[in-house]
Amino acid sequence: MLQPVIAGVIGAVTGFASSFALVIAGLIAVGASPAEAASGLLALCLGQAVLAIALSWRYRLPLSFAWSTPGAALLIAAEGTTGSYAAAIGAFLVCGFLIALTGLWGALGRAMTRIPMPLAGAMLAGILFPICLAPVTAVIDEPLLAIPVVLVWLVLVRLAPRWAVPAAMLVAVVGIAITATGSGMLDAGLAPALVVTLPVLDPLVIVSLGVPLFIVTMAGQNVPGFAVLRTFRFEPVPARAILVASGGMTAAVAALGGYALNLAAITAALMAGPDAHPDPRRRWVAPVAGGVTYVLLGLAAGVATAVASAAPPILIIAVAGLALLGALTTSLVSAFEAPETRLTAAATLIVVASGVVVAGIGSAFWGLVVGALVLFVTTWRARSSVSSTPAKEQS
Repeated sequence: MLQPVIAGVIGAVTGFASSFALVIAGLIAVGASPAEAASGLLALCLGQAVLAIALSWRYRLPLSFAWSTPGAALLIAAEGTTGSYAAAIGAFLVCGFLIALTGLWGALGRAMTRIPMPLAGAMLAGILFPICLAPVTAVIDEPLLAIPVVLVWLVLVRLAPRWAVPAAMLVAVVGIAITATGSGMLDAGLAPALVVTLPVLDPLVIVSLGVPLFIVTMAGQNVPGFAVLRTFRFEPVPARAILVASGGMTAAVAALGGYALNLAAITAALMAGPDAHPDPRRRWVAPVAGGVTYVLLGLAAGVATAVASAAPPILIIAVAGLALLGALTTSLVSAFEAPETRLTAAATLIVVASGVVVAGIGSAFWGLVVGALVLFVTTWRARSSVSSTPAKEQS
């Protein structure tokens, strides 16, 4: 049983180190204080630990869970769309209800899986693109801190890809500790505490943040997560239980700053694949071990937030940008794969990446609207030309 335990620990540590800074930056971007951001990180760790342990034990399947990494990127992109952290909490709550509703209502689940790939991929790419530019900006603005981070990442991408981002984060933490002025890191509350923020249901914030958060979490995390499980021949997958439980847990921890929980996609392959154990029937132990590890990692949320708060903001986002390059590549390929819908994908990506806010609603929503409009016009033109062909031939 040692092999799946090791796989679970490695998966949890890798997942945490690769994107905790993105979570903190995202929560702060929508108005959280450092203490509230630490609370959100702790709540997410505890929530996904409970989900992984309970569901993996119940179904004897390697069901690993994670916070929504594309969702954290969306929070950063949504900076300025709300000046109220309580309104952002309300959007998190709505996102959780929508995820659970997707599991309960079959029609909504089918609709989510039928979102045109050019729209979903381009929206995710537009959200990730500004963040993936951050390493370039950081190298110019903070060369002494950023260049070693990028070089370590580049070397390990070639030699040990799984550890490239955690190692880059470690180099960044060392640089921050050496260059931090004063006692800001020491003065920060290093012991995390759960901070409750009562939600405010602002319709504009729900439309500009809650609904896009639901879409990117489903399209960017849950759908790929189910695909990973099916790739390793774990059938039947209890999709309804997974969605209802993860949506319910998201709603439960929303007031603590837990913005979205979902089936893991990035680390799922490690816990569900042969690296966890040659016998598929024993791989469920890996996410259970990973869940226990996440409880311990959650206790470091205060330290993680203190480090992120002491760093130049561009450096933290730069590390996140390195972690998201793979996701950006995947989303671009899926968005522009079909030649006939490339214009739709381009229009969606440009609007989302622009960061525009119209009528208090952020660019992720408007990108979907513009993309859907372009898709309708271009496909309508194609349908019209096809339907008119027989008439021309008869004449």
